[in-house]
Amino acid sequence: MMNKFTVIFAMGVLALTSCATPVETEVTTEQPWIVDRFDDIKVIRYEVPAFENLTLEEKELVYYLAEAAKCGRDIIFDQNFKYNLAVRRTLESIYTASEVREGDEFKAFEKYLKKVWFANGIHHHYSNDKFKPEFSEGWFREQLAAYINDENRQVEDDLLCKIIFDETLYSSRLNRAEGVDVVTASAGNYYEGVSQTEVEAFYGAMAAADEGNPEPISYGLNSKLMRDAEGNIYENVWKVGGMYSPAIEKIVYWLEKAAEVANPTQREIIEALIKYYKSGDLKDFDAYNVLWVKDSESNVDFVNGFIENYGDPLGYKSSWEAVVNFRDVEACKRTEIMAANAQWFEDNAPINPDYRKKEVKGVSAKVITVAMLGGDCFPSTAIGINLPNADWIRKEHGSKSVTIDNITYAYDKAAQGNGFMEEFVLREEDRERLKTYGKLGDDLHTDLHECLGHGSGQLAPGVKGNELRTYSSTLEEARADLFALYYLGDEKLVEIGLIPTLDVAWSQYTDYIMNGIMTQLSRIEPGKTVEEDHMRNRKLIAEWCYEKGKADNVIEWVVENGKRYVVINDFVKLRQLFGELLYEVQRIKSEGDYEACKALVETYAVQVDPELHAEVIERNNALNIEPYGGFVNPEYTLVTDEAGNITDVVVSYPANYVEQHLQYGRDYSFLPTFN
Repeated sequence: MMNKFTVIFAMGVLALTSCATPVETEVTTEQPWIVDRFDDIKVIRYEVPAFENLTLEEKELVYYLAEAAKCGRDIIFDQNFKYNLAVRRTLESIYTASEVREGDEFKAFEKYLKKVWFANGIHHHYSNDKFKPEFSEGWFREQLAAYINDENRQVEDDLLCKIIFDETLYSSRLNRAEGVDVVTASAGNYYEGVSQTEVEAFYGAMAAADEGNPEPISYGLNSKLMRDAEGNIYENVWKVGGMYSPAIEKIVYWLEKAAEVANPTQREIIEALIKYYKSGDLKDFDAYNVLWVKDSESNVDFVNGFIENYGDPLGYKSSWEAVVNFRDVEACKRTEIMAANAQWFEDNAPINPDYRKKEVKGVSAKVITVAMLGGDCFPSTAIGINLPNADWIRKEHGSKSVTIDNITYAYDKAAQGNGFMEEFVLREEDRERLKTYGKLGDDLHTDLHECLGHGSGQLAPGVKGNELRTYSSTLEEARADLFALYYLGDEKLVEIGLIPTLDVAWSQYTDYIMNGIMTQLSRIEPGKTVEEDHMRNRKLIAEWCYEKGKADNVIEWVVENGKRYVVINDFVKLRQLFGELLYEVQRIKSEGDYEACKALVETYAVQVDPELHAEVIERNNALNIEPYGGFVNPEYTLVTDEAGNITDVVVSYPANYVEQHLQYGRDYSFLPTFN
């Protein structure tokens, strides 16, 4: 299951739910958090507060883990599309060598390159559609002739131009349209020479052979499925000595350095991860995850590996990612309260008692400060993470949930004063509630989603967890969101001191429904349907609740001055609807009911009202707010004495998006162009 919670509806993040045709701008003193703006994206810097308070060993650990996080950058590019490295390296060669850096064509080329960096490839990070270059093919061929020669040519010019300019070729990184072979129709680089039917048969046979195993392997997680010259289907495993070995060897090098300064518990964890990277054995990965999830005491923590399977239309393959972080001690108090009450939340969940966990184990939740983002978590990142993904580990050993406070803080700072709330929230009482309680509601929703939502519930006997196929991600995110929304409106949160009043929940309900049913449409191109799992999840919940609450006018559309607004008239009844939908969503997951899942998603989560869509885009355009945000990473420098001993690690905050990516391309690019 996919257990990341993407930035979607935080009051401080409202800019992410709106769209515009942004203006290219320089960083100003009035916008110190925004370091670049282009297309539908703003790039933000994030700070690492309290880093100076870490011990020297902890600072060194952060430094080494941060280096490991940067070393896998090429992997995610290659996973997203087999020609991404060829395109990126060619574009970078032209960009750095170009002698003429003015004019509309060059500016369009520069924007295209910035988008490729942001998306880790030539397909949009959210819509999965291939970028349309705004520079001409003729101009581009002139640049190839001027700056690309036999030494730096990655792929033949004609093929490169087809890849970039032919809209019909590799048009979608992730195509899950009804009735298509989602494997061959998707440009992602997880399969080659095989069909959807063959993939499902290949891993179906593995699962059948593993029937009854209480510790089932996540088959296919760390490999590319291919066909050899004799026609045999095989897995090209991502490991030292296998596919992606040059980058993984560098990751392992820095992990070994990290192990030298880690505490004994984390040393064992890091060594287990290294063992897995060297063997490629998924049993070693599970062993690492069991050790990792049990460590709730270490101040510094990390994620590094092939983790989430959003990018695979069939949900087998996982993208490479890395996050380095340390505990936000003060903010952790709220997640500690949640973890202490985890059994109560499970016992009182509005789901079939047969699908509740009888004993909630190992719930570890904390608020963290991110120190480095890498792979599929960079430049765009989630604001919360719940891992590991294996259901049997979650059931037997628990899960570890984090909310990323300094990232939400940076989003909040970058979004202040953007005019979004005034444009889309009709009632003054709702705006005031959002201003007062919006940030707290956002934080608690994320905490509940990650800490308890993903870790709640259990499968029925005999259900493996892969029955929902292409719809599994959408349903899992909906399940965790519904859990969080339902409990936000429970007096229990007031009783245990997490919220002062249920107005915190009502502020979140206002924001969530508005986003799910309306404002998130700004992220979609006209004529397109909703494809991204988190967007589908939010639309499913909002549309279902609107329809089921019509008789009682729970949610209402109001037109004022020619503009549409969505208004909640009964927050208590809306909470009841959240509970009813959670009951059904949990049943679908627990029973592996594919047909019911498909019907729910296709009915409520996919189709777009073109008139509403056009209105949302027009109103957003007037605000000039980018719908997507991402980050530049901080930099860490070792300080040594005359004898070469490390005496400190200092952090700095670069504010140049282009220079950071060019530097990453020079210093952290280890893979061959084709793998």
